[in-house]
Amino acid sequence: MSRERGVTFLELIVTAGILAILASAILPLGRVAGKRQKELELRRSLRLMRTAIDRYKAAVDQGQIGGTDVQLGSEGYPPDLETLVEGVSMVGTAADVKLKFLRRIPTDPMTGEAEWGMRCYQDEPDSRSWCRNNVWDVYSKSDGEGLNGIPYREW
Repeated sequence: MSRERGVTFLELIVTAGILAILASAILPLGRVAGKRQKELELRRSLRLMRTAIDRYKAAVDQGQIGGTDVQLGSEGYPPDLETLVEGVSMVGTAADVKLKFLRRIPTDPMTGEAEWGMRCYQDEPDSRSWCRNNVWDVYSKSDGEGLNGIPYREW
């Protein structure tokens, strides 16, 4: 008499149960990995814009571009983020020669928009309003909180 070999229904249910438990443990890790990726992109975007602002300020201080005489109270910082993209005419060159600091304004990965909160040089470090004289710092407008427990707007 030959016995057929195979998987019993009970073995199949036990295996499916184990797989379901493992899958439910992996799902939260996937969400954390996605959030971590967005946070990494936010850090890159903030670093890119802050570096561009610093390069603009250095160009004004070195006399490569006019900055302090453009707008009273600018302290040599750009008037807005668009100026970093459009560029500024260099001193002592043809009017069409511009020094650019950004290719584009990056999208905030937390809000999905290219809108950022800005602070002036004259503002308090934790200010949420912009005086519109210059851009000294940028921050995310997201109300979310990072994996490290710090709100994104404080990064």
